[in-house]
Amino acid sequence: MGNDGAVTDPLLSPDALGLALRDVTEFVDAADWGQPPMLFALVPTGVLAQTDPDLVDEHDDSELSPIAQEQLPLSDDPQTQAEELEHVLATTSWPAAVAGCALVQEIIVLPPQASDDLDEAFVPLLADPEAADAAARDTARSHPGQQQARLIAGALRDGSRLALLQLRDSADAETPGRLELLSHPDLAPGILEALAATLDAEQDY
Repeated sequence: MGNDGAVTDPLLSPDALGLALRDVTEFVDAADWGQPPMLFALVPTGVLAQTDPDLVDEHDDSELSPIAQEQLPLSDDPQTQAEELEHVLATTSWPAAVAGCALVQEIIVLPPQASDDLDEAFVPLLADPEAADAAARDTARSHPGQQQARLIAGALRDGSRLALLQLRDSADAETPGRLELLSHPDLAPGILEALAATLDAEQDY
């Protein structure tokens, strides 16, 4: 334990965050699609075994255990949900025992060739940023090439960050139900920055 009585976090391996995000995805995926954004605390399993042993299986050898938080206070309107989520993250903090956090949200992914369609909707409204954003969202939702996906993003106190993408299976998928996660270094930098900031925020007691 540390000098303040808190349980000291163990050193985590480079794979800890990726494995935790996969556990988060499997948890959310079990409830199918059409879910609101969900926030998770990532707690070292060893620490959780000391503080809340009933929450840990004796055979669990994972480094991090995801703990789902209460449903986020977000509206169903996609045009305002992004702002509400930004506010939630800006006002979130964690106790010292939490090593990281993760956010899962459903998004729409468009093919590269859809950029011209978005420009046609966006450019005429540049003088009104809110209208331009709404037009771009409407165009994305109605685009014939759209694909539903989950964005799974996570950050740790040690500086590790990772964002993964899960594409929803199409009706003619060769391996329906198989969990495939994609990643890219430039995926969701704003969300990752916001999650990391929650770990730096001081918790109000």
